[in-house]
Amino acid sequence: MAVTVGVGKTPTLSKAANHAAKRIEGYNGIAVIDNEQTRKHILTNMNVTDVWGIGKRIGARLNALGITTALQLANQPPALIRKQFSVLVESTVHELNGRVMLNWDEVRAPKKEIYSTRSFGQRITEFAQLRYALAVHAEIAAAKLRRQGGLANSLTIFATSSPHDSVGYYRKSVFHHFTEPTADSRLIMAACTQAVETIFKEGIRFYRCGVGLLDLSDASSYQLDLFSQTTDSPELMQLMDSINHKYGRGTMHLAGQGAEHKFTMRREFLSPQFLTRWADLPRLHCV
Repeated sequence: MAVTVGVGKTPTLSKAANHAAKRIEGYNGIAVIDNEQTRKHILTNMNVTDVWGIGKRIGARLNALGITTALQLANQPPALIRKQFSVLVESTVHELNGRVMLNWDEVRAPKKEIYSTRSFGQRITEFAQLRYALAVHAEIAAAKLRRQGGLANSLTIFATSSPHDSVGYYRKSVFHHFTEPTADSRLIMAACTQAVETIFKEGIRFYRCGVGLLDLSDASSYQLDLFSQTTDSPELMQLMDSINHKYGRGTMHLAGQGAEHKFTMRREFLSPQFLTRWADLPRLHCV
């Protein structure tokens, strides 16, 4: 089913309805929770881990208490759930019972860490290709950091082989601390490029790599001291971000990414992007 629709009185019930539209027999892509009978039927046939906001860890704890379905969670005393878990899980219980506690437009708290990681489409054994791959991740992570208005005080860079390869598993990581916090792609990429000298090992078939920005702070509240020297260029980064936002990610990038990439993911089975790519729109031919 390419498109499904779920309707409910609360955001959590809407998500539950959408789950039913996709996965519960009889709804055929459309589910509306508008009465008590439908609510109980859908929640009874939902695992508690399928409830919006309930992750694997919380789900495991709920299962240990004998709460395995969404309806069982909805029937729990909210105050007790708050005491054993959190205010968020308590709000989820209220929402499953039709009381609005969450808002689609709630502002999420800024991330404390930002990572960009990915497996390669084919194993990498060349120094230059590993350097290019880490440079790409550095730029992606830096762009994410700027979108939330943050600065990174440090970063971690890593690359690994596959644990399923016949040779021994290899993983190497490097930690870098900036003299001054930054969101400039050039400085982040330079640190990653330097780290490749330590990470790369001849004969290793690299399977995955990534870059993580750590110890984040708010750019709007950070103040340099009298002796601070920064080479950040917010204007240049803003220009890059605006161009990439308008014309697509990667339209403008730093030369450190290289021109030939052998590490891109295999996407033979990538789902069509009907809403974002003209080439993927269905074509009708009138006879």
